[in-house]
Amino acid sequence: MSFQGIPWILYEEDSTRFWVHYGLVILGFVLAVVTAVVQWINPAPYGKHENKDLNWGPMIPQRLGHILSDATPGVLLFLLVFFLYGGVRRYTNYVFLAMFLCHYVQRGIIHPLIMNYRSAKVPIGITLGGFFPNCIYHFINADFVGSAVFNMDYFYDPRFIIGILLFLSGFIINRWADWKLKSLRNTKGCNGYYIPYGGLFELVTCPNYFGELVEWLGWAIATWSLPGLVWCLFSAATFVPRSQHNHKWYKQQFELYPRNRKALIPYIF
Repeated sequence: MSFQGIPWILYEEDSTRFWVHYGLVILGFVLAVVTAVVQWINPAPYGKHENKDLNWGPMIPQRLGHILSDATPGVLLFLLVFFLYGGVRRYTNYVFLAMFLCHYVQRGIIHPLIMNYRSAKVPIGITLGGFFPNCIYHFINADFVGSAVFNMDYFYDPRFIIGILLFLSGFIINRWADWKLKSLRNTKGCNGYYIPYGGLFELVTCPNYFGELVEWLGWAIATWSLPGLVWCLFSAATFVPRSQHNHKWYKQQFELYPRNRKALIPYIF
């Protein structure tokens, strides 16, 4: 199996595009660090941690907010940047495009349309809090996978194979966990919270977060890129503290909550 380099500098040095791309990469790294610190102290105020004492702006439909924050940057922006700013593309570039769209069509369009939300409305500030970071990370990832020159034999590269396997595994875990939560709400009603059981829920409180984190780890390895890395770091900066807050919340709310469960990573955390 080959292990050939992927160009780190895709654009002419000192060009506007060079500084925009790598400036946003640096900004993405800083944002990941800030997010980890802030969310470890206080969870983002939605879902289980909703705080009605805080004013996050006008309320909009929850489904619309979810679509705007996820599908707009994850599908529309990604496609636009991939095709407008990309260079000579090979099959590998299109595989990465399909991977990203597979996740965000599901996450940003299908999921909001079929999910039973506990709250019908969400403050627009919460929506924008997800929208703007997503725009940054999805722009640089689309810019990279649309421009990077992958050798034709990259399909056999260990990075690509391992990354694809992790991405697919994480996608399946994430979809299964979300389906399990949706089924629980359909069975018992969407106005409360219940203890989920079965599968990875026997090991961790948030297998949906675990699955998505595995996805983006696979993406970072498969693309072997700085944009992929900072997006994985930002995902971890979101999922690690939030899973810990969710885990603590469940233990406080349910006296019989299984004590052997971890928050995010089976047997570890």
